[in-house]
Amino acid sequence: MQRYFINEALALQDEFTLSKADSHHLLKVMRAQIGEKIEVVGSDQRVWLSQLLDNAAPASLKAVQEITKSVELPVEVTIACGISKGDKNEQIIKRGTEMGASHFQFFTARYSVARWNEKKIDRKLQRFEEIAKAAAEQSHRQMIPTVEIISFADLVNSPVQHRMVAYEESAKEGEFANFKRVLSNTASGDALLAVFGPEGGLAPEEIKSFNDANFTLAGLGPRILRAESAPMYVLSAISYQFELQ
Repeated sequence: MQRYFINEALALQDEFTLSKADSHHLLKVMRAQIGEKIEVVGSDQRVWLSQLLDNAAPASLKAVQEITKSVELPVEVTIACGISKGDKNEQIIKRGTEMGASHFQFFTARYSVARWNEKKIDRKLQRFEEIAKAAAEQSHRQMIPTVEIISFADLVNSPVQHRMVAYEESAKEGEFANFKRVLSNTASGDALLAVFGPEGGLAPEEIKSFNDANFTLAGLGPRILRAESAPMYVLSAISYQFELQ
């Protein structure tokens, strides 16, 4: 069943309209008919089965039944990545949203090959937010993850309770316990920040900054993961730890 997000809270029997873009998608792309039902998520993350009242734009609907099942990860996960080249950043947002991440942060690392033009950052963020929204609808999330550009200094000083850095040198040295320890110390309702380098990894001085700020340096197993694969590994492990046991 199709799912959309709106910027207002709903109650039973409330009538409301979708945005211009979502109305076009529902009426012209999905060809929804009067009386057809879809799922709509309000600004308070409550989900409502909603019935289409007419087929004129903007699409008008009525909330007819609340859907109470939650699909969100019990842990609020922030994925922070060094800027990568090509469409890897978009893939991280798309797949990470499907896996349950709550926030995405991108920072310029020393070894980042890609460099973003400041004049185009707003347009890039808009594109990223559109990707997150589409992925949230497809995966039936109850929230659209946030996406932001962050400075390295702000990342290091993040106040998130549990903070870790995926560090391949730890894995090369045979360290496989730190990530498991982070998950064991994390409880439902907590927040966790996981940092990943770009294609070239993180520079020694960046690792030192994280270490000095008491981030946990954690290996992710014996294999070397791509920049766009490592966040999915972490999100999968978090899902297993909190949702499949």
